Amino acid sequence: MQRRKSDTTGQVSKWRFATIKEDNSSADLERRKSDTMSQASVVAAAIKNQSLVRSVTATSIMDMPFNTSPSLRVRTTSLNQLKKTADLAIGNELHVCPSVMSDELRKLLPPTSETVMTKPFPVRGERAITDVTTPHVIAMVGLPARGKTFISKKLARYLNWIGISTRVFNLGEYRRCATTAYKSHEFFRADNEEAMAIRNRCANQALHDSCEWLLSGLGSVAVFDATNSTLDRRQLIYDTVVKQHNFRLFFVESICDDPNIIEQNIKEVKVSSPDYYNMNTELVVRDFLQRIEHYEERYQPIDEETESHLSFLKIYNAGKKTVVYNNEGHVESRIVYYLMNTHITPRTIYLTRHGESEHNLKGLIGGDSNLSERGRQYAKALSSYIEQQHIDGLRVWTSWMKRAIQTVADVKAPQERWKALNEIDAGHCEEMTYEQIKEKFPEEFKARDLNKFAYRYPRGESYEDLVARLEPVIMELERQGNVLVVSHQAVLRCLFAYFLDKSADELPYLFVPLHTVIKLTPVAYGCKVEHIKLPIDAVDTHRPKPKIPGDVSLGLDGLSGELVAPDGVGKVLIVGDDVNAANGSNRAMGNGLAVVTEGVVVGSKDAAKNNPAYL
Repeated sequence: MQRRKSDTTGQVSKWRFATIKEDNSSADLERRKSDTMSQASVVAAAIKNQSLVRSVTATSIMDMPFNTSPSLRVRTTSLNQLKKTADLAIGNELHVCPSVMSDELRKLLPPTSETVMTKPFPVRGERAITDVTTPHVIAMVGLPARGKTFISKKLARYLNWIGISTRVFNLGEYRRCATTAYKSHEFFRADNEEAMAIRNRCANQALHDSCEWLLSGLGSVAVFDATNSTLDRRQLIYDTVVKQHNFRLFFVESICDDPNIIEQNIKEVKVSSPDYYNMNTELVVRDFLQRIEHYEERYQPIDEETESHLSFLKIYNAGKKTVVYNNEGHVESRIVYYLMNTHITPRTIYLTRHGESEHNLKGLIGGDSNLSERGRQYAKALSSYIEQQHIDGLRVWTSWMKRAIQTVADVKAPQERWKALNEIDAGHCEEMTYEQIKEKFPEEFKARDLNKFAYRYPRGESYEDLVARLEPVIMELERQGNVLVVSHQAVLRCLFAYFLDKSADELPYLFVPLHTVIKLTPVAYGCKVEHIKLPIDAVDTHRPKPKIPGDVSLGLDGLSGELVAPDGVGKVLIVGDDVNAANGSNRAMGNGLAVVTEGVVVGSKDAAKNNPAYL
């Protein structure tokens, strides 16, 4: 067996794969059969000798956190690779012999290639969540109408999109739940003791809830959206978050002395606030300006001399100037970079797929085909539509695929090509129909239905990979003015999900039809969406979420030495041999249980006996 060098980056899931070559000599076959049937004993003995097994619990193999590599491709590893990735000393390389595989398993392997191709597909948020080893609290600071809630919601949307679970805890919502209908700015006077007690109680509750949410393990970043405008309040937050819970704390202060921006914020956001329901706009502006005056009486901006122990970012006048102090850690750096790239200048983003392609007509996915006749008609219609809109400073971004470039051939605007905007890589499934994939790779087809966001095509990409690839595009979109993005279905789903704050489960099924322009206009706390269908017919390439996913049976009968997958918290799962009680054969994981150790999972013996193999 020839092995490729593993890319050991500390992530257990990043394994390269073995090249399988059969040696038909009887002596070699017998030797490999013997190796196959004794792997679990070798693995278990090595673990036992290394004293690595601290706790053992039995769990069904079906309860593993996500599916094995969809086509049950064989993976192998060596002693050094395991040491680097999981600090385990197995002491023996794992062998796999195709000659002892079941016929059912053999059918799942690529018939024309000896090289194992499928990469493991990752757990949700693997690329991001694993980096957040310590929960973070992001505490906003600033006077009212300075865009704190806008920043909070935008930041949460971005972090959730890249896989870092984030939630906003807005103090205004707590206050509205704790009081009767809002009457006037008098509620915010510093000498209003009753109101001050309510406000302090609400602030403490919101801070407590944010910390409890992080402690529950449901998320990684909590955004505490409040004014936090005094030194005493910020010290209380520091004592609670850092000293009591050992979380990371990062303040984001929004400072604005431009009266035009302040008035614009009040009219766009506060007029529609529940506090001012059904009130005249002029009365709203007057009352809110008086509310700001009450806060200004006690406002203490963050000071790097008196509060040198804090980490913070200061944003002046909606991003014209930024100051970073005591920036620590990867998450804070990403937050700073993201917020430095955002702006509030009015603009419009247009998203559209390429015109109908020749592959679309044939039902083929991927590839780099030309436009069909109707696709060329759409290209002309799109050019006319853009010209009629009279869009100032429009820039056009496309992928490097021929069908995307041909779609904007007649659009009169500066154009840029982005490789990041290329369609999702379908690997071995490129230029195949869904029917062909289902027939040739049935387990791949089923696995994709089970978790479309995390599923990775054999030697291709997953939607999660695509999100990582598109992050620089999002950063640049946030910096730009008016942009027309011409790309592909999977790519536009990812971009669309970012602007609409859609979850990972929703993202792969967003409807992005051909010959339709999606017009996105950023507003206060979200995006206004318009779909403009141009009058050119096209095929429908949307495949809705199936009501009944494919068969989830792992079907490991006949496979030994499978490195199944990491379990989401850094453990390595290795399936060893098992005695199949159903047919008495010595094959991997017939109907047995899996034994979860602190380091590895080794196949158990008979499920009825409920005892681990060779331990």
